[in-house]
Amino acid sequence: MMEIIELMKQRRSVRSYTDEAVSDEVLDTILETATYAPTGGGKQSPVIVAVKDRETRDLISRLNAKVMGGDTDPFYGAPVIVIVLADGTRGSYVEDGSGVLNYIMLAAKACGVDSVWVAREKEMFDSEEGKALLKKWGLPDSLRGVGAAALGYHAGEEPEAAPRKEDYIIKI
Repeated sequence: MMEIIELMKQRRSVRSYTDEAVSDEVLDTILETATYAPTGGGKQSPVIVAVKDRETRDLISRLNAKVMGGDTDPFYGAPVIVIVLADGTRGSYVEDGSGVLNYIMLAAKACGVDSVWVAREKEMFDSEEGKALLKKWGLPDSLRGVGAAALGYHAGEEPEAAPRKEDYIIKI
């Protein structure tokens, strides 16, 4: 029990990555683990898209930056982007996808891979460009973007945890 609790406390959002690739074996372990995240009614509404191809990775980065109105890389140079989409007809699609993203980041930490949650996938995949990507990938346009995780190995020092706020927990 202590190992998983310590791992959860030690996971940090990393915003600077090396070019070192995440091996297929490690990535497969992370992705398979994420398929065990809880989902509403056990319906498994999420779809996980792992992007290692540099051209596609850069396109996803540009689309995400466009939503923000900028042109910097929202994935901080990470070599892998894992996009989580979920069936938008399910009332729990945001919660389902969020659970999968959490599992991705915890599994990554357990495998020695760093991560950061990146938002704006809802806006990306609601756009015409995003719908075109879904079509290109053979995915239904009923899927909605929930979020993405940048995966890779941190460049520089690993970030420290911010102090926890005083009123985080209320017991009644």
